[in-house]
Amino acid sequence: MFTTTEIKKLKEILSHPKKISIVSHRNPDGDAMGSSLGLLHFLQQLNHEVTFVSPNDFPDFLAWLPNAKNTVIFEKEEEKAKDILNSSELIFTLDFNALHRTGHQMGAYLETLTLPMVLIDHHELPDDYPAFTFSDTNYGSTCQMVYDFINALGYNHLIDKDVATCIYTGILTDSGGFRFPKTTPATHRCVAELIERGVNNSEVYNLLYDNSTYNRLQLLGRALQNLKVLPQYNASYITLSQKELDSFNYQKGDTEGIVNYGLTIKGIHLTAIFIENKEEGIVKISFRSQGSFDVNQFARNHFNGGGHINAAGGKSFSNLEETVNQFIAILAKEKA
Repeated sequence: MFTTTEIKKLKEILSHPKKISIVSHRNPDGDAMGSSLGLLHFLQQLNHEVTFVSPNDFPDFLAWLPNAKNTVIFEKEEEKAKDILNSSELIFTLDFNALHRTGHQMGAYLETLTLPMVLIDHHELPDDYPAFTFSDTNYGSTCQMVYDFINALGYNHLIDKDVATCIYTGILTDSGGFRFPKTTPATHRCVAELIERGVNNSEVYNLLYDNSTYNRLQLLGRALQNLKVLPQYNASYITLSQKELDSFNYQKGDTEGIVNYGLTIKGIHLTAIFIENKEEGIVKISFRSQGSFDVNQFARNHFNGGGHINAAGGKSFSNLEETVNQFIAILAKEKA
């Protein structure tokens, strides 16, 4: 949590209406969107003028979140986004630990700003750009951190249905449906209160997971056909080429969660998905693990990435085949 001094100072800053921006990481997921929009609804109740600026567009399956339609997309409206950020008196940066996580252009612009920033995040090794830092890797989601922040300010009574729904969404998605190790008793107590505040938990689940398209299901089928097992390393991996993505009319968010299938195989402790992105000239990678295998360190050491012990991401500038071969070679070397 923020220090007592920081909480006192932030409460003082927030006691008078201000122009505030909220920023998430590039390719925002449920936790990034949920924490950003949940905080936005809370701050609006304190009479602040609040704008959520996302580096790029968010997946369709998150578009139902309260006020998502008013999100300013930096990639689409760069000048408008810059004006909003530049004229802000305070910026909250949520669910990321370094400004470059917003992308090259937006990150570079944020670095030129001199106004105070507030970091709320649960990833390792945060940068030192913020004036106020709430960084704790013991949390399973940034949304739960926002919930605790609101409580620390003494504004629990302002957690209405909209705030609660946004926060619940991020906890649900980042906890893998409450099954990941960092789902604690405190998480369930938080969720119980959110439901008491009006969250329709079954409806949220349906909106997130039971609204698939035919093409998305076909893409999942292809991904599972591409699943390979490396029993000698207790590992598995999935590949999706740009051609395969195109053939199923890939939309942002369509590959969300596919990586987890690789961990459902008996005896598998590490899995990865390699997704070719011709436009950016990279292969995007997601890693998942069970037990003590630290994919955060693995991604940092080998694939220009990072994240959490059991969930991390990275990227490769080699082609798809070379990237997979590199992955297998690293496993062989570490096993030796």
